[in-house]
Amino acid sequence: MPRATRHLLAALSLSLLLPIGSPLQAEEPGTTGQDAGDQGAALDPPAADLGRPPQTERSADAARALGRHLPSQEQQLLQAGDESFLALWLPANTAEAHGVVVLVAGAGESADWPKVIGPLRHKLPDAGWHSLTLSLPDPQDALPPAPDTKAADATAASAAPSPVDTDPGAADEPLPGADAAPADPSPQTDQPVEAPGERHARRIKQRISAALELARQQQAKHIVLLGHGSGGYWSTRYLSEEQPADVRSLLLVDVKPAAEASPALDELQSSLKLATGDFYYQDRQLERDAAARRAQASTRQEHPAYTQVALKALPGNPEVEQEQLYRRLRGWLTLQLKAR
Repeated sequence: MPRATRHLLAALSLSLLLPIGSPLQAEEPGTTGQDAGDQGAALDPPAADLGRPPQTERSADAARALGRHLPSQEQQLLQAGDESFLALWLPANTAEAHGVVVLVAGAGESADWPKVIGPLRHKLPDAGWHSLTLSLPDPQDALPPAPDTKAADATAASAAPSPVDTDPGAADEPLPGADAAPADPSPQTDQPVEAPGERHARRIKQRISAALELARQQQAKHIVLLGHGSGGYWSTRYLSEEQPADVRSLLLVDVKPAAEASPALDELQSSLKLATGDFYYQDRQLERDAAARRAQASTRQEHPAYTQVALKALPGNPEVEQEQLYRRLRGWLTLQLKAR
């Protein structure tokens, strides 16, 4: 028998002996094992990423960073409503302190911000003042959205195979309790839903209240509230709404209106009669115009102790600019002490 014929018969005999489904069986044309796996994976919907931890506020991240490198004796963990926040404390470098200056940083600034807030909180103790500094929480619209677990559950439910109905008449039989309305798992409350802007304002007010309470615990003779940027707006709004009798003075440094907040800063001034120092930079037209409106508002209300101080910006020499601001503020505070 020719050699080629023997080889062909051997191959045919071997194929007949192999069971169906053996790995040596030929696959369908154009389909490989990897392609089949890919097709199977395509039928399965992607699993929802429910295990990812929610993102935290940027202000909270900045506070944790400060907590890692600042001395523990400077850190004060205060309670504001149902949340805690970090405030920075430095005692006066004198035997007897004049009082406490509570510094409120602007939006996006930490409690040790390198411009205005940080330099002032370190320099004021040399002038005989305790310094207590706090930052603002993130506005509600800046918070990361919570994961949509309901949508993920709905996706998983739609992807699950439907149960096989083995009883042909089961579809005609009503389920027990089908006529009853489904129970609402969420409790019904009569409390109105708080708008995001109102919640943001409430959180800021609670932080300022907690800081002032700590200042009162120091038996301070004078309590001064100092706000930088939008922190100046929130400081003015707090004093206008709460009218604390033991806060003697308000300092505004380069004050800015808060985003989407009302009433306006000019309106808030109408109810304030305490000593106010308004420090602004005269190099920018917008700042000059805003300062002019504030001065006009104080004139209309016949404010007894409102003072504006024009500063010159020195962008090429920030250290000299910060020293200039500190000296002007220290001089204003000294005048307030003499006027008591």
